[in-house]
Amino acid sequence: MKIGWYSDLTALERRTYWACFGGFALDSMDTTIYALVMPVLIAVVGITRPEAGVLASAALIGSAVGGWTAGILADRIGRVRVLQMTILWCAATTLVAAFCSHFGEFMVVRFAQGLGYGGEAAVGGVLISEVVRPALRGRVAASVQAGYALGFAVSTALMPVFLNMFPPAIGWRVFFGFGVTPALFIFFIRRLVPESVVFTDAAARRKKGEQAEAFWRIFAGPHLRNTVTAAIMSTGIFGGAYVMITWLPTYLRMSLGLPVTQTAGYLALNIIGSLTGPFIYGYVSDAIGRRYAFMLFLVLQAINVGIFLLAPIGPSATIVMSYFLGAFQGGLAAGMLPTFSELFPTALRAGGQGFCLSGGRGFGSVVPAMVGVLSATVPLGTAMGGCALVSYAVAFVAASMMRETIGVNLAEQK
Repeated sequence: MKIGWYSDLTALERRTYWACFGGFALDSMDTTIYALVMPVLIAVVGITRPEAGVLASAALIGSAVGGWTAGILADRIGRVRVLQMTILWCAATTLVAAFCSHFGEFMVVRFAQGLGYGGEAAVGGVLISEVVRPALRGRVAASVQAGYALGFAVSTALMPVFLNMFPPAIGWRVFFGFGVTPALFIFFIRRLVPESVVFTDAAARRKKGEQAEAFWRIFAGPHLRNTVTAAIMSTGIFGGAYVMITWLPTYLRMSLGLPVTQTAGYLALNIIGSLTGPFIYGYVSDAIGRRYAFMLFLVLQAINVGIFLLAPIGPSATIVMSYFLGAFQGGLAAGMLPTFSELFPTALRAGGQGFCLSGGRGFGSVVPAMVGVLSATVPLGTAMGGCALVSYAVAFVAASMMRETIGVNLAEQK
């Protein structure tokens, strides 16, 4: 039976796809455990709400550092090897969290876990982009982002299991301990997924005397424009996303007064949107090009956010629209994986993508703090809507200036 583009993949492309998809899902599962157990940590361990916010920032900063660092390393020693290292790192740091007892320990571990997730996202996006044929790259590479939604769904489903099976003082530790399971995924990668041919060919040329590119070359010559436009677009996309991720639960409960049952409905539909959005975006980007796909999704997301936060809609419409919030945002995040890989030559590809994604996460993390400042003088929905719309506008301008890369041959790119 033919199943869309998946049936057109070769055996190697399928194995690489599942390696990257699974890496996103398992790292997402580990990352979202923190958000899910935070109420328990506040009640049992004594973590304060300001400290909880610092833990979230520590993870974002770690992710920014880890993405660029892992990218540079992957350009030197290989995509698959670094992918293995980042998955193992995420699993190990999640296990260590099970033995933490106070805020200082959690902050160090949370930063360390961010290093792993940021690195896995950057390197996994490069690996799948280099392995899959140009005609299918947009659809396949973008869809691995759906692994994030799957990992979030798994951790959400497991939370009540662990917290009901064990007393609260122990259940959260067992939940973190379960996070070590991604380490088992490394054996799958090691046995079945070879290194990208694009990278091995480039490595072979270096052994024959071809000069290696210094990682800072992404800031010079013809690469500078690609780096700047991609980093600015990433900042806008992540900035708008962090506004919704950070403040939307508070907005639903405190500003709209939605009960817990309807808030749970929002979460479920938002996860479904995040799961399907990358697949939709992939088809669109392969049909109309990367640049126009970003511009289209940014406009649609801006309209959706504007109506969601600034228009007088009822609770039922709010819950339904949460699907589109997840779908458009998931699509935008997914689109950066193949596009940023296509902007840089092989010797700089992982480092370039890592910097652009990491820079976006780092600068974008400032936007939720701006919402907090503005909400002291204006309604929370207005502050959220204003900051998110400005973020999407910045991303739209950057996308309009970005070089079109659809169909580029990564092995021949200079």
